[in-house]
Parts: sequence; C-alpha cells; structure tokens
Amino acid sequence: MARKKGENGEVGLKMRAETPFWEKPLSDLTRAEWEKLCDGCGRCCLVKLEDEDTGAIHHTSVACKLLDQESCRCGDYPHRRTFVPDCVRLTLKKLEKIRWLPPTCAYLLRFQGKPLPPWHPLISGDAESVHRAGVSVRGRVEASEGTVETDDLPDFIRLWPKRWPKKARW
Repeated sequence: MARKKGENGEVGLKMRAETPFWEKPLSDLTRAEWEKLCDGCGRCCLVKLEDEDTGAIHHTSVACKLLDQESCRCGDYPHRRTFVPDCVRLTLKKLEKIRWLPPTCAYLLRFQGKPLPPWHPLISGDAESVHRAGVSVRGRVEASEGTVETDDLPDFIRLWPKRWPKKARW
C-alpha cells in the first residue's frame, strides 16, 4: 500500500498491485521463489547424451533413478546429490550456459524474457495442469537409469523432450 494525496488534498491509502515473483527478473528472486518456478514436468530429469563429435544433446526417455514418475518430482530432492553426484543445481549463472533444458522450462522462458505459459502451476493454480497439458514426463518414461545399460541408452533417444507438446502451445 502507498499513501496518495487525492484531488481534494486528502491523504488516503491506495492498494498497489504487487508484481508476482515469477514476473520479476530472475536475479531478484529469493531461493524459495527460484525453487517455486519449477513446473514439475520432470523433463530435466531425463538422461541426456552428448554427441562427442558434434556436441549435440540428445534426450532420452530414461529417467533419473530418483524421479518419481507419477509426481514428476525428485524422490529425494534435498539429498539428490548424494545419490546422483552429477545432478545439476540450477542457478542463474549455470542457466546462461546450459543447452539441454526443454523449451517449456520456466527458468529458460523467464531467462529469455518470456512469460510463463497458462498451464504452469503458478499461473493455473493447479499442480496437475502441467500434466494435463502434456508437458510432463508422466506416462512417457520408458525406463529408469538403473535398468538400462549405458550402451543401450541411444536406443531410447526421443525428440519429444525437446519440443512443445501441441496442446501446450499458446
């Protein structure tokens, strides 16, 4: 709220609309706000392969061993690095360099100056909206990383993790 002097000289209170945190610059977010930007799609928790010759990143339909495939969230987020040492803690600095985030990622969208899509739980108010829009990995994971041999991972390369689902476009 702010005090405002009216035409008749009276001082009154005016309600100021506060900018939602997800519309603020990423550099202004608190750690808690940063964490809330995640839409819970689970796409970043899919195993990715990098072509040594070209540097191209290929997404697979194989999930990290900690991914809860129903909620599409990490099964042990606070301790994930204990079990998955190469799990990336996404920060603004790292965001500038990472090339494997899906195009639907809220961090990437905000970094590019774009708004969150209507199906994002912060916009819809519903954690299931990301799943209904077909953005999450729910029902699309073909294996967990502990069940697939490293040499077999190329057999699971899929294009969909790098694309916008048709019903999620706006």
